[in-house]
Amino acid sequence: MGVFSRFTDIINSNINNLLDKAEDPAKMVRLIIQEMEDTLVEVRSSSAKTLADKKELARQGNRFEKDAQQWQEKAELALSKGREDLARAALMEKKKCSENAEALIDELNHVDGHISKLQDEISQLQDKLADAKARQKAIIMREKTATSRLKVKRNIDNDRVNDALSRFDRYERKIDDIEAQVESYDMGSKSLADEIADLESDESVDDELAQLKAKMKSSKKVKKEEKVK
Repeated sequence: MGVFSRFTDIINSNINNLLDKAEDPAKMVRLIIQEMEDTLVEVRSSSAKTLADKKELARQGNRFEKDAQQWQEKAELALSKGREDLARAALMEKKKCSENAEALIDELNHVDGHISKLQDEISQLQDKLADAKARQKAIIMREKTATSRLKVKRNIDNDRVNDALSRFDRYERKIDDIEAQVESYDMGSKSLADEIADLESDESVDDELAQLKAKMKSSKKVKKEEKVK
């Protein structure tokens, strides 16, 4: 079973529980990172033990190969002494040692394949863990911002807020009515200052009218003179 399959089995129930309870994303991210870190430690420990076992198997294989070589030498010695029976027995022992050595070599090849795959998966898990940690802060910030916005939205749509704003509108209309009543009392009753201001305004208009008449009169005179010429 690959490390990712094991990792999925480890956290699957916890993640589902969080989703069922609608827990906040920040907790979920922290849990995922913690589970990934724990899995990484566990797999590294298992990998180290496997490497140690591999070394032990390699030593055993070397011993079997040495023993096979020694039985070969013993068989040759026995045969040189005319003891064919001992030579045959020595060759049988050599065969056993050689078979054991070959079996261990095959086992070591399988172990090497598993270790290579395990190292690749550990490397992938490390990359995923680094990515999760890099995104953790951004995810937590997004969660906080979204939660704050949700609170604001709830307040905006809150009936109490809408009722308060409606009361403000009614108060403003009442104040408008009062101000209109005050203005109605002021209409038709001018103060001395207002009357003098009106006189000043009329005088200003009269002056402007006189200037306009003089301008037009001067313009007509110029046109008559041009016709005479």
